[in-house]
Amino acid sequence: MDLRGIVTVINTPFRYNGEIDQNGLRKHLRYAIDSGVKGFLIPAMASEVLKLSESEKELLVGIALEEAGTEVAVVAGTSAYTRKERYENFVKFQAMGCRALLVNIPLISVDDYFDEISQLDKLSPEMIVIQDWDAGGYGLPLDFIGHLYREIESFKMLKVEVVPAGKKYTDVKKLTKGNLLLAGGWAVGQMIEGLERGVDCFMPTAMHEIYVRIYTLFQDGRKAEACELFEKILPILSYSNQHLDISIHFFKEMLYSLGIYETNIVREPILAIDFINREISNELIERYKTIRNSLYD
Repeated sequence: MDLRGIVTVINTPFRYNGEIDQNGLRKHLRYAIDSGVKGFLIPAMASEVLKLSESEKELLVGIALEEAGTEVAVVAGTSAYTRKERYENFVKFQAMGCRALLVNIPLISVDDYFDEISQLDKLSPEMIVIQDWDAGGYGLPLDFIGHLYREIESFKMLKVEVVPAGKKYTDVKKLTKGNLLLAGGWAVGQMIEGLERGVDCFMPTAMHEIYVRIYTLFQDGRKAEACELFEKILPILSYSNQHLDISIHFFKEMLYSLGIYETNIVREPILAIDFINREISNELIERYKTIRNSLYD
């Protein structure tokens, strides 16, 4: 299972009746595969995971596994409010055939955190991806990450989403001698810096073909071209990455505009947007389409 490259985070599409738009989801997954992604992360925070029922989560993962086949990996997100729910999600998605499972555990104490990860590791998954999420700080302590890396056999990737992410990428790479895979998510706005620091995998939302092209150009030694393309999408990232809720609104609108999703519906509770947000979104979506089309000129 090679996750080096782009592993896209999938927004959950809804129909007008509130049900999951299964056709739209399949269209999105196939579009992502055709764009060259290495896998899907589903469900995740950008999937509105905490607003999905258990049966809806199973449906998302099941469809993703069907569409992925042997072409790409499915990283199943096990996020939930309680340890019991996270464990149940982990067991369920592993049984469904997911080889990589993402865990996002609140850091109340390092002892409790380690105990929960150890419990999951005993289930012998192929890969645990730990989500190091901290919107306002450094996240998991570096020495604790080292302890997890040494003691948890299935811990093979860290998804770093902290402020700032850059130095932490380097710190973790040095600590693990480059053997622990690093993923960047929310910090995709610093994608070029991440590539410079040796980040293996990026987990952004949508714009698949652009991210794949940037990653490929950089790995091929064409840094100037990678930077030039990345700079073209910076206004989009500057707007969409203000807040997770803005990102969900924006990328659902984009996928709806592309004819992939049936609606742009989001679930409450979520930040409200107004007509100015919509105007900006429409302008930036048109910018994206222009950039995307230029890739094939």
